[in-house]
Amino acid sequence: MQTQSKFRLLVVRLGAMGDILHALPAVTALRIAHPEWTIDWVVEPLWSPLLAAEGSAGRDTGGEPAMQPVVDRLHIVSSKQWRKSPFASKTCSDINALRRTIKEQHYDAVVDLQGALRSAVIGRMAGSRRFIGESKPREWAARWLFTERIDTHTAHVIEQDMELASAAAGDALAPVQPWLPVDPAAEAWADKVFPGSPTVLINPGAGWGAKRWPVERYADVARALLNRGFQVLVNAGPGEVCLADTVVKRTGGGATPLLCSVEELIAITRRVSLAIAGDTGPLHLACALGRPVVGIYGPTDPSRNGPYGTPFRVLRSPESRRDHTRHEAPEAGLLTITPEDVLQAAEELLYSGSAL
Repeated sequence: MQTQSKFRLLVVRLGAMGDILHALPAVTALRIAHPEWTIDWVVEPLWSPLLAAEGSAGRDTGGEPAMQPVVDRLHIVSSKQWRKSPFASKTCSDINALRRTIKEQHYDAVVDLQGALRSAVIGRMAGSRRFIGESKPREWAARWLFTERIDTHTAHVIEQDMELASAAAGDALAPVQPWLPVDPAAEAWADKVFPGSPTVLINPGAGWGAKRWPVERYADVARALLNRGFQVLVNAGPGEVCLADTVVKRTGGGATPLLCSVEELIAITRRVSLAIAGDTGPLHLACALGRPVVGIYGPTDPSRNGPYGTPFRVLRSPESRRDHTRHEAPEAGLLTITPEDVLQAAEELLYSGSAL
């Protein structure tokens, strides 16, 4: 077991929402096991609201928010922008500034929970003798930058991240409910706009078309829930306003569109009775907050990145096969899932008591 009271750890997981939320239980477990450690995180600016850092309003532990952050410091990096303009003077300046900043922190260990070449390059900037990553990372080239390559033996990415965190700490860590920030302004906003329980949150969007269940079917589910007396919120993520509008229109205005910040989405999700979505960030946010979920899966494998740590139902056709090719059309197996299937799964959770 690692015993140094001044141990300094750097976590690298740049994005996106679901991936940050999958990594957060491992880092929360580290914080619980070693409250005296310094734990910093490198993240894209869009997803920094998911991480409670020094000076934040605290975190959600299932009870009263505590004041110690899960992360002491965030290193904000615009790596996606860097890729768009790799030779721009600002890109070079930002990269050099990041290198100086993280090297000055003298981290005892760095753990890469992303397994991509760009995250590995950033991790190496710290100059730590211990750089920990998976032996079979998502991008194979990344493994050559790790000084410690860990064989993971579990199926779910949350558990795999836990194995990497355990290797970094020298502890046998177990998954815990992640800590999420409690933003007072977002909570006050949610108190005003939340329609009251029981409310179902629907997210019709997804990262790419093959994962996206048809929006018309989400509308059918929303209409049926409204007819049963439930309130329905329809989340509109970036670029997804038209999807939410379609659901609202097809329910005759009965469903309510939800266009909000990440902080506000956390606050709203904390209050809902159930979330329905595909393999996308808002589904994993609901899981992280312990809310029941119905997951509608197609080309991605729920055994690896499905709902975890909360009451759930997963719908996936036996015909579906894992395929991360970013096709625009919905995957064929996904189309075999009917609104009736989703509604039945939703009712099982809503009426079982787990959604109260």
